[in-house]
Amino acid sequence: MSDLLTEYHAVRDSGAGVIDLTSRGRILVGGSEAIMFLNGLITNDMKTIAEHRWMPAAFPNVQGRLIASVRVIRLRDHDSQPEFLLDTEAATHNAVLKTIERFTMAGDFRVTDITNDTAMFSVQGNAALAVGQHVLGKTSGDLARDGVTDAEFDAVKVTVIRASHTAEDGFDVIVDAAHSTSILQAFVNAGAIPVGSETFETLRIEAGIGLYGQDMDETNVVSEANLDDAVSFTKGCYIGQEIIARIKYRGHVAKKLTGLLLNGKETIAPGSKIKTMDDKEIGRTTSSTFSPRLDRPIALAYVRYEHLVAGTNVLVGERDLPGEVAELPLVRGSWFAEVGKSA
Repeated sequence: MSDLLTEYHAVRDSGAGVIDLTSRGRILVGGSEAIMFLNGLITNDMKTIAEHRWMPAAFPNVQGRLIASVRVIRLRDHDSQPEFLLDTEAATHNAVLKTIERFTMAGDFRVTDITNDTAMFSVQGNAALAVGQHVLGKTSGDLARDGVTDAEFDAVKVTVIRASHTAEDGFDVIVDAAHSTSILQAFVNAGAIPVGSETFETLRIEAGIGLYGQDMDETNVVSEANLDDAVSFTKGCYIGQEIIARIKYRGHVAKKLTGLLLNGKETIAPGSKIKTMDDKEIGRTTSSTFSPRLDRPIALAYVRYEHLVAGTNVLVGERDLPGEVAELPLVRGSWFAEVGKSA
């Protein structure tokens, strides 16, 4: 437990933690028709993303249900043609690859899976930018919150992406797999503490970031999964648009992913029922953990729309543990303190 708390406080307090995200999927997409094809498949507007920027997006099916949540990164254009990197969870890597590969024969649209050829790490925390300066010779603090740049490590190009996976400020790096061990060690030598999967899970839940296969899947309409920033309502047609737009303009989702704060110290299991104080079932938990920062159990959960107001009192699990609905993120770290300060 002491090791877990050391990892946790490195990210949440004055230090930095380094998280291995290599298991995520990374797919290069290029060609003169890349924007057109991708725009017909994802929820966000490909036409609005500038070179060296990134944006969140989702791949829905025809019913508006979630195939994958992705980060679309526009790299440096080549020969006046855009090149994009799709970054997605390990659980949705194959689904994204299969979805876009179908269009490679339809026009100038190239797809290359670079997952096995690259490694990805994230440095998170108040000291993350100093670690980046030490290892890469530049700081991601110079980047916009959706910014991307190139750096060098051991004479090898590294892609640097300003990003948060923990509600703290930080950056991701994508590097050739042959240099994964050496760059990880360089981050550690610069003061970053390696963060394991158990600690990262706590940080993720505190940050209100859903995980595919646990907090969301293909049974969820995109609008239910707390992915509002990933959807454009002004772009042209895309697969599933009609359903997603109808939900926004004609009403609301029946349920939505939100946070729960529980009283006491007893944690609850994923899948636990959530009830009103008069015993009416209104939802279920998906992920749960104990939050060291809040000093109480917390959870992500789907709660019916009419009970989503923060502070709504609820009972959770077989033992009717008392708690309340809370807005996401459950912990607002330095990433939120930096709003409006970046370029």
